Formats: sequence, structure tokens, C-alpha cells
Amino acid sequence: MNGIVFFKTKILKELVEFYKADTDSEIWMEQADCVIFRHGNMLFGFCQRESVDLDTLITFFYHEKADVDRLYEKFKDTADSPPSYNEKYQIYQFFASDPEGRKLEFQWFENPVGSFLSGDQLLLQRRSIRKFTDDEVTDDLIEKVIDNTRFAPTARNTQCFYFKVIRDKPVIKKLSEVRGKSTLPIGNAGTVVAICADPAHSKRYVQDGCIAAYHFMLAAWYFGLGTCWIAAMDSDEVKDLLKVPKEHYIATVTPVGFPEKRYKEPPERKDISWFLREY
Repeated sequence: MNGIVFFKTKILKELVEFYKADTDSEIWMEQADCVIFRHGNMLFGFCQRESVDLDTLITFFYHEKADVDRLYEKFKDTADSPPSYNEKYQIYQFFASDPEGRKLEFQWFENPVGSFLSGDQLLLQRRSIRKFTDDEVTDDLIEKVIDNTRFAPTARNTQCFYFKVIRDKPVIKKLSEVRGKSTLPIGNAGTVVAICADPAHSKRYVQDGCIAAYHFMLAAWYFGLGTCWIAAMDSDEVKDLLKVPKEHYIATVTPVGFPEKRYKEPPERKDISWFLREY
């Protein structure tokens, strides 16, 4: 289920320019005398009318505290006050108004928040994370990630993949030393997950395991967790450490945790023409 909140306005054109230019929002759809905006996974619209809805509050929240400061630079001439920390709600925030007088709030949550990413945000913003905060990754959160990953496709729906969750510090330390610098990120997390596949259940266990591993990484990002694909972990040494049968396949052993830093700008990518080839 999805939803849209609509507001009546007398100055539709002016509001369209304002929300496009000043609030990181984009036009999602235009319908006759209504314009719908998208900000992350929030949809809100304005319709040209003879009366106005002003008794409301539109809240925009961001991944980084620095984003609130960035928005304040745009609004500081009209903001109620500079950004400040609200101890009651544990948020960093400031208030401003749109050109018609509607109240706007810009905020950052101090503590990790639940899942909220839209599909394209998930695909475009996922990053490899190598440093993590000290916040605990609970069993409940890991189970939510795995519960979503269960639906990764497998050959003939054999569902041959499985997960090993490692929290034992000595084992994590040994895993972080397996391949020198390449495995160092494992040691930066308090939780590590191995994604494995059992060849007894599928002839395509390598592909199935890799698909499941990437599904796990996407699901982890959706729930606010960072991961990093550590390659070449399908070795006897790693299998002995994790008590994985020798004939099974280890797609990756990834650190899992709350990112110490989130990167807003995407890494450089080649033009789409390089990826799209003629048949």
C-alpha cells in the first residue's frame, strides 16, 4: 500500500518552483491542476484551489546531520531559528515555511531508524561499507534481513543457500586475517555473516549462493545496515573456521553493521552506452 497527502494552494506554480529548487524534492506526477512531489519515499501533492491548507507540518528527514545544516543554509533568512538538538525526540532539526506559509521541518534522527528506502534509492545508494559504529546489530534485525533474503531466486526453486551468523570475536579476528588487507573490513564489525550454498540441493549452487548474497546485501541496506562483499572466501581454511562442509560453497563472508559514514554521492560510473550493447 502507498499513499499521497494533498494540500490546497492558491499559488501552485510558485510552490512547484520552490519545492523543486529548495527541498530536494522532485516532481513525481502532474495531473491537470495538481502536482505530486516525491521526497525519498514520501509523496505529497498540491492542487490549485480557491482556499488554502496551512494548518499542517511537512517533515523532511535526512541520513546525515550535515544535510540538515546544508538545508539551513538555504532557509536561514526565513527559518524560525538555527538547527538544534531536540532531546525529547532525539533529533536534530529546524523549522521554516514555504512561500504560502506552510510549516516545514528538516530533521536528522540521532539513532538508527527503521526501513524506509524506496526501490530506486535502495539500488542507487547501496555502498560497500568497511567501517561501522559500535551500535549492536540485534538478532531480530538480522532475522528481518534474512527473512527478506529468503525470496532470492534459485535454480528450480531449490533454495539451496543458507546463512551463518558469527559474533565470536576470536573467529571474526581470524576471518579478518585470511586474505590480508582484503579481509580487514571483517574485523571492523561485531557481526559477520557467511552466505553459503549446498550443492546437494542444486546444480547451480554457485549462482544461487551469489544471488542470495547480493539479495542479503540489498536487504541489509534497506534495514540500515552496511555490508562489504569479501571475495575468495570459499576455502578450506574458512570452512574449518565456520564449520562449513568442504563440498559446500561460500559465496562471501561479509561484515554487517551500522555504517560509520554514508556516502551521498554515487561512485563514478561509465555512461549507459557502454553497458548497453547492440544485439
